Amino acid sequence: MKLIKTFCLALLLIPCHAMAQDSTNDRPNIVWIMLEDWGLDLGCYGTPGIETPVTDKLASEGIRYTNAFCTSPVCSTSRSAMLTGYHQNYIGAQQHRTAKEDKKPLPYGIKPMPVLLKEAGYFTALMIYDKTDANFSGDLGFMGKDWKEREKGQPFFAQITLGGTHRKWNRDAKNPIDPADVVLPPYYVDTPFARRDWANGLEQMQICDREIGDILDRLEKEGLAENTLIFLIGDNGRCHIRGKQFLYDPGLQVPMIIKWPGKVAPAQVNTDMVQTIDITATILDVAGAKPKHELQGKNLFEEESKNREYIFAARGRMGGTHDAMRTIRSKKYKLIHNLMPERAWLQYSGYKEDMYPMLAEMNIMYMEGKLNEDQAKFFAPSKPEFELFDIEKDPYELNNLANDPHYGDIKDKLLEELYVWRRSIKDEGVSQEFREGGLSSKYPTRTLEEWKERYEAWKPWVFRKPKSKVKHPFVKKDY
Repeated sequence: MKLIKTFCLALLLIPCHAMAQDSTNDRPNIVWIMLEDWGLDLGCYGTPGIETPVTDKLASEGIRYTNAFCTSPVCSTSRSAMLTGYHQNYIGAQQHRTAKEDKKPLPYGIKPMPVLLKEAGYFTALMIYDKTDANFSGDLGFMGKDWKEREKGQPFFAQITLGGTHRKWNRDAKNPIDPADVVLPPYYVDTPFARRDWANGLEQMQICDREIGDILDRLEKEGLAENTLIFLIGDNGRCHIRGKQFLYDPGLQVPMIIKWPGKVAPAQVNTDMVQTIDITATILDVAGAKPKHELQGKNLFEEESKNREYIFAARGRMGGTHDAMRTIRSKKYKLIHNLMPERAWLQYSGYKEDMYPMLAEMNIMYMEGKLNEDQAKFFAPSKPEFELFDIEKDPYELNNLANDPHYGDIKDKLLEELYVWRRSIKDEGVSQEFREGGLSSKYPTRTLEEWKERYEAWKPWVFRKPKSKVKHPFVKKDY
């Protein structure tokens, strides 16, 4: 079996020759914990107001990445990439919520990661929440719903999704958060309504933190913890305005924590530019599963992933809402290419309008002229074709430098690299049919009075007390 040369790196505790795997039983179990729609809003990443002791301890026992990004800012496209190790456009999985009848088999002989793991002798389990969200057809390779179903001594791979952080969000009766203790990004209005909505999301993460604790406790009780490699990530960024579905950092940046007792040294903070498909490559290498088609993700324990200058991401259709964006980001700069600048960022999306309370409040304030300049930018009726940000100076991505002549060379360089990447993933861009299709792009999507009605409907839900029974005002189906 392939010698895992990656473990020669200084971040590991033992020499690489000791890591050669001679039998199926020697290989580690692998547990991949996936948070739905969650970014860096955790205690270990410095978010005010939230308490996540389990996740914080997990981070202290391994590596916490500070520059980890998904390949697409929504679940089905991002998960399709992670299931395979390739950017979603490359495998034809770039349109969110591809209808069953429109899904196609994976190209180039590519097999999903769980299939490769199964072929390598692993038991593969999809646990707790059976969400896969693959935008392609064919066997995904999951063999069961719990690692207890495996043969005696058989190593296992378990993908465990915690769905609580996907909106709607539950209140945390054990540890409610005072809205006065939270800090809102400057592109949101600072109101009691907005603070309570933000705090509600943090409370749900606190609940998920305890669920993570249950998973880790089970590994300990079953004597599995010492030979289990654990990954904790988000599938895409936070589900708030200017987050999920968009290519700003809150939509793409996710927590990434790795723990592997005896193999990965504790208390590490890693600033490398990495992507979620790198986890796929890492898992396959560690398991000794060799894909026939070269992965686009890179093993996190190898030098190739540590020397990456840029990460890339793309957004396509979101359900019936048509839009298209591409981005390139270094540690210092980000360039976003809006391929459909004629459309508003906030053109109609049933998901956002039915799930984001702040969207109602801020639409009202926008239409009444009460938002400040930074808050109002995202509510404009169209987008610039290019957005360029100096992330170090402008971490909230509010000052667009794309037309600043002083940054012309930087823009040109990033755009050139973006085009190279787009060609490498066979990105077809936007057809005229796509540009003209989808739900109505009319903006604003509602009248002022209609937004006020929705705002009033939101209030009982947003301000509900822990343990209270309040019906969600708009959820009629599972998003």
